[in-house]
Amino acid sequence: MDRRRRNRICTWLIVLGISNFIVYAIIYAIIGGDAPNGYIKKIDGQSVYYVRGHFVHRAIGYEQDVPRWVWLYSYVHSISIWPSIAATLLAMLVMARPHIMATYQRGIITGTTLVTVLATVIVMVTSLIMVFFIKDFIQHLMQA
Repeated sequence: MDRRRRNRICTWLIVLGISNFIVYAIIYAIIGGDAPNGYIKKIDGQSVYYVRGHFVHRAIGYEQDVPRWVWLYSYVHSISIWPSIAATLLAMLVMARPHIMATYQRGIITGTTLVTVLATVIVMVTSLIMVFFIKDFIQHLMQA
């Protein structure tokens, strides 16, 4: 793939990743929190879904009951943040790769090795966190 096309793709990945995070932050502010910080409570045999703001609104936090679809959307969007972070960081790394390789030509670690290690760490960490979020999401749904 030629450099121009690669950079265009990387730029779009960065824009989409940052846009996803901005939309997440706006929705978080509108509904007063997110589902991973919230919970599901049984009241008279009915499930009531709560989102919780992580100390954004006041020192003790903020809880808000929301419809099930809002809670589900919030949780799924929270899960989607992690692949967005990975894609954004990897796109930045790909764009910075020529500079990293030029800077780290001689020494303990080469530029190619550094880029490979960083990419591996990004993928492993974000995947692990995403799996944790998915597992937690499934557990919450099973209890509802």
